[in-house]
Amino acid sequence: MTGPGTDTETPGSRRVALITGAARGQGAAIARHLHADGFAVVAADVRRDELAATVDALGGRAIAVDLDVTSADQWEAAIRATVEHFGRLTTLINNAGVLHRAAIAEETPAGFERSWRVNCLGPFLGIRAALPQLREADGAAVVNTCSTGAVRPFPNHAAYGSSKWALRGLTQIAAAELAPLGIRVNAVLPGPVQTPMLDPETQQRLAATGRLATPDEIAAAVAFLVSDQASHITGSELVVDGGQCLRIG
Repeated sequence: MTGPGTDTETPGSRRVALITGAARGQGAAIARHLHADGFAVVAADVRRDELAATVDALGGRAIAVDLDVTSADQWEAAIRATVEHFGRLTTLINNAGVLHRAAIAEETPAGFERSWRVNCLGPFLGIRAALPQLREADGAAVVNTCSTGAVRPFPNHAAYGSSKWALRGLTQIAAAELAPLGIRVNAVLPGPVQTPMLDPETQQRLAATGRLATPDEIAAAVAFLVSDQASHITGSELVVDGGQCLRIG
């Protein structure tokens, strides 16, 4: 864990957000946006060097935590580090994900399972680990980063698409189960985004049919869902795709 000294009682730490996949791209943008909104930020990822740079750029009210989202033990350690540093956890952003493409005939059990472990098991483990803290928080909120791959079927995305469909279901079930506890659970469903998850060739191909989103545009949607303006919204799915799902073909 890296970051400044404990500042549990600073004004910006009333809300504390743990963001997975925060080292770069969309996750780093979410970290910047929430930090600018006054959140204390716990940036979590397996990419240590990039993660440290992201946190250093934020300045105070931010720490970095090593986290493999498929490990229950590492989730427990991340929550513990968050509480030790900031005194609480109020907000969880399950943003970490992997994009894995293969035709069904060429898919491997290992490739398929890895997508599910990161994209669906990881958010489940995060919600479960964070639940004791979220129960005690005012305005507790969870946002799961899903995908338009869970709205439309894309060929050669059996592992990725099915794992994101499952994450949609997990979001709905968690929203229904946790609503009586005052914990809101929503999903953001991005279309193609200008991040390292998409190689330059893929970005160029997709841009031919419509502009790709910027990471900041996805971060703005996440920031809304965890804000007071969305205090009566739970179980919702906010699609941010520039109309991709409306196009046929």
